[in-house]
Amino acid sequence: MEVSQPFEEMHFIEDIGLFFEQMGMPRMAGRILGALLISDPPAQSINDLAERLHTGKSSISIMARLLVEDGLIERVASPIPRRDYYRFKPGGWMLYMRQWLGLMSALHQITERGFSLINKKSPEMKERLQEAHDLFSFIEQEFPALLNTLEKRRTGKS
Repeated sequence: MEVSQPFEEMHFIEDIGLFFEQMGMPRMAGRILGALLISDPPAQSINDLAERLHTGKSSISIMARLLVEDGLIERVASPIPRRDYYRFKPGGWMLYMRQWLGLMSALHQITERGFSLINKKSPEMKERLQEAHDLFSFIEQEFPALLNTLEKRRTGKS
């Protein structure tokens, strides 16, 4: 039995929504991103998204603003006055990961500050902080090179 294309598309959209929810973000934001990743045409109006996702336009509008702030989607010119259209932002994943890297860098700095608070404490307490420090430090040092390598490959400069 062949599964219909709309069913497979909705399953994909829901999977992205669930993934976002597991990351602590709103499921609806993930569903919008999922829809925009597979939409044709790439730019979709709030009305289009609300209809496809069976939800209200206000929910789409609020979550779209969140995705714009995260750099994953962008607002684009509308052929119809007073209508907002959104599409997945070219390079959006790279921008999102660079923002995530900034958060990891901030956590690295916080853990370094924490060492001054516990320098005379038990080794067990120091180990808890050391683990976090080592992880965030490693990510801060190694992850930018991975992103740069990927960007070079994608632009054909490798």
